[in-house]
Amino acid sequence: MKISAFDIRPGNILEYEKGLWRVLKTDFVKPGKGGAFVQAEMKNIETGTKTNQRFRSEEKMEKAVVEPRKMQYLYNDGTGYVFMDNESFEQMTLSEDLLEGQTGYLLPNTEIQVNLHNERPIGVELPPVVILEVVEAEPAIKGQTATGSYKPARMETGITVQVPQFVNNGEKIRVNTVDGTYIDRA
Repeated sequence: MKISAFDIRPGNILEYEKGLWRVLKTDFVKPGKGGAFVQAEMKNIETGTKTNQRFRSEEKMEKAVVEPRKMQYLYNDGTGYVFMDNESFEQMTLSEDLLEGQTGYLLPNTEIQVNLHNERPIGVELPPVVILEVVEAEPAIKGQTATGSYKPARMETGITVQVPQFVNNGEKIRVNTVDGTYIDRA
């Protein structure tokens, strides 16, 4: 499927220079002279290399045909992350490299969308918000709760999230999976 350079968005998978590339960032640039273009930061799915590429406004890009499949995350077996297809019950193990820093939002029994290209997994899409339990946070100091200051808190999955002073150990919070920010208490 061909798309215009201006329709490229972060998360898109493009077929470019005989490889599959995941778009990480895009920037629309309209210089004073010359035509407008899109500056895209992309990562090769197979090799892991990154590149910055400019696409002119009249260019058409080939968007990869991706089959989304609902799967359930089961566990980490030490070699990778095991997912089960919700329809066929087949299990699939994905490497940590393929998940690109998304492992801190995976809890057992969470439903995830795994994207496949020619029956091969190329990435996952997390739900926009996950609920995680705080396992380690500094206690709040009296009088600091009104300042709007934040403190680091370690979640049950091992990631660290900046949380308000009033959040304590054992509480469950909602975390944005796009940027890893605290939303509110669950």
